[in-house]
Amino acid sequence: MKLDEALPILKSACNIPIRDLFKNHPEDLRTNKGNVGQLLLKYIGLSLDSALCDFEDGELKTNKTHANGEPAETMFITQISEIIDELVSPIPKEFQESNLYKKIRNLVYLPVVKDSKDVGDWYFLNAYHVQVTKGSDLFKCLEADYYSICSQLRTHIETSIDGFIHTSSGELIQVRSKDAKDKNGKYHPIFSTTFNRYVSNKNHSFYFKKEFMREYK
Repeated sequence: MKLDEALPILKSACNIPIRDLFKNHPEDLRTNKGNVGQLLLKYIGLSLDSALCDFEDGELKTNKTHANGEPAETMFITQISEIIDELVSPIPKEFQESNLYKKIRNLVYLPVVKDSKDVGDWYFLNAYHVQVTKGSDLFKCLEADYYSICSQLRTHIETSIDGFIHTSSGELIQVRSKDAKDKNGKYHPIFSTTFNRYVSNKNHSFYFKKEFMREYK
């Protein structure tokens, strides 16, 4: 499915309580934040798979927000464990060729209002379509953020006391830790072939900062 095909469906899903939009919604929505996005994918007719992007030509994201539209959290983009060396090599992978750009170049995101304690009251506020076109001000900003973050990550590895990567931020995006313990109670460390050692004791991911959601809607 192309993103443009899904837009009307996504817009029609807004401002409807989840109890009505998703009949028999799972009760673990509050603890498993990804479930809301998964339900939305199923709602528009997409399967849950391991493809890089949700649509043939774009990506679907959700983020927690307040009823007035103010974002309550940053918005997850993609994990970095499998691409760490593309980021921390002396010459990082070009922004246009990166997984990050492929995930965000044609993006629709839906803020989810979760102010109620009753999960069934939650609802999508709107559907925002953002295109990161080469040469645009947004492209230039994200490109600059990307290379700055790559540099910050490498500097952390080379100079920090623990030799690990740490939170690295640009104007609109950042990299920070995102991980959950496995069944053995362990996190998922990141190994870098560039440095031939572990560069983190847990997984990290790219996120949109709140500034992105405030500005691009």
